[in-house]
Amino acid sequence: MSYKHGIYTYEVPTKVAPPIVSEAGLPVVIGTAPVNMAKNGAKVNEPALIFTYDEAVEQFGYSDDWDKFTLCEFVYSHFALFQRAPVVLINVLDPEEHITEGTQEATLVRGKAEVKQTGILPDSVIVTSEDGSTTYKLNEDYLISFNQSGTMNITAISEAIPNNSKIKVTYNALDPTQITASDIIGGIDVNTGKKLGLELVNEIFPRFRLVPGLILAPKWSSNPEVAAVMNAKASNINGIFKGESIVDAPANKNYTEIPEWKNTNNIVGNAQITCWPKVKLGDKVYHLSTQLAGVIGRTDALNRDVPYESPSNKNLQCDGAVLEGGEEIFLGPEQANYLNGEGIVTALNFIGGWKVWGNRTSAYPSTSDPKDTFIPVRRMFNWISNTLILTHWSRIDNPQNRRLIETVVDSANLWLNGLAADEFILGGRVAFLQEENPVTDVMDGILKFHVYITPPSPAREIDFIMEYDVNYVNAFIESMAG
Repeated sequence: MSYKHGIYTYEVPTKVAPPIVSEAGLPVVIGTAPVNMAKNGAKVNEPALIFTYDEAVEQFGYSDDWDKFTLCEFVYSHFALFQRAPVVLINVLDPEEHITEGTQEATLVRGKAEVKQTGILPDSVIVTSEDGSTTYKLNEDYLISFNQSGTMNITAISEAIPNNSKIKVTYNALDPTQITASDIIGGIDVNTGKKLGLELVNEIFPRFRLVPGLILAPKWSSNPEVAAVMNAKASNINGIFKGESIVDAPANKNYTEIPEWKNTNNIVGNAQITCWPKVKLGDKVYHLSTQLAGVIGRTDALNRDVPYESPSNKNLQCDGAVLEGGEEIFLGPEQANYLNGEGIVTALNFIGGWKVWGNRTSAYPSTSDPKDTFIPVRRMFNWISNTLILTHWSRIDNPQNRRLIETVVDSANLWLNGLAADEFILGGRVAFLQEENPVTDVMDGILKFHVYITPPSPAREIDFIMEYDVNYVNAFIESMAG
């Protein structure tokens, strides 16, 4: 050590640490996209953090054919209708694997012809004369562009292709019908070790430093196996974080059949929210899970990203509820409440327009514990848990001494007191209890902190007790008798 003579200063870590707050409702959406239209090549089984509609279209393409390209439904709903961001998109449709060959004849009208097929891969297109004797060249004889629907246009730019002539177009096109539930579930590629499908949920935080809040797979989540894996992933993200999955019950069933489907297929997780039926706005039909994610995001944003308020009784962006075939349905409060009592969220048009109706996770009525069955209470437990992990992760492997324990306790209590003051929770505290920290655990480097929290339950029922009060009659008589 060097010789010192004088006054010196030294710094120690601040005893109270400001919280590193978790993203409450970051949606992670797995599905299929028209990546043939992407500007910089196809993203396949690669999570992408998206902040704008334009960015989504640039990286994944866009088509109005939502049955084939399920990510487009979510992109349109979340960005155009609810104006929420960001979102993580994962496409599993592979242009090198899930393809089909096709040939179509088309007639040029004013130098343009439409090939009525979605998902065409531009690099595979061969345009010839009708009899096949002449092969035309891209960017010399013709240009390729795509329509909003996802179909392709051929535009002649040279006299080599006569106007009003017929052409033959041969191509490879994306074939979403080859996608199965196994592609959505994913796993680990045995040859490359690469994560696929839902397994990529565990890459979100390492990639983007954001904790997944909601996991969705529109169209696919009504598959019981997909729903089960979504619940498992949401319950245990990276082995430490927690989120929620939003699944759809089949919209081809009557409302009385949905509870049986839910129970038969074991859709009873506390990390699940079950939705039924679909909703529509104009000509576009949405899975209710898609719009529920938008309502959750909008509600959280109004509360400084604290997920303490239920999405129930909040407006959807729809003008009807529909079954799979497009048949409109109108549930009354009794029918909607029946579904709610079975742990199913639905859409209700009663007072104030079309709204989300239901506070319960899929765990209800199998369990009545409010931390597992009320959507906002479950989400608050997740959010507080995730925030505590993010805030105090840097203290892992610090010396196990009084300063460490007091820093964790004081910081957490200060934060919880702030949540209570804002009425985001009814109360909360963190304590280091002797009975929960035996000598053997402390010797082995294990510390346990007990977190007491009480998020407010949603006021799902408000009763007015009516009584005829005869005293007012007596008072009336007395006032008139004078």
